[in-house]
Amino acid sequence: MKTITIQLPDMAFSSLRKSQEELAIEMKHLSVVKWFELGLISQNKAAEICEMSRWEFLRLLSQYKVSILHYTENELDHELEILSRASTKSKK
Repeated sequence: MKTITIQLPDMAFSSLRKSQEELAIEMKHLSVVKWFELGLISQNKAAEICEMSRWEFLRLLSQYKVSILHYTENELDHELEILSRASTKSKK
């Protein structure tokens, strides 16, 4: 595993009331959540990077109010059309 070093002022820790370790973990999680939100990585890859199960990663997404679904408006319209057609066929 690689290590990245960043410099933060001492006040960052006291302002957030977090230890260096807690802040490092939170920054890692926030970065991975954002990468997932941007569609750069999958749920499975994100969970792997965060060193947690996929289920735990889904809970992390919920904690940061990030949707687990990634659909563009067109993709969502397409999926809804498919569901609508399937529903109509099953009623016949």
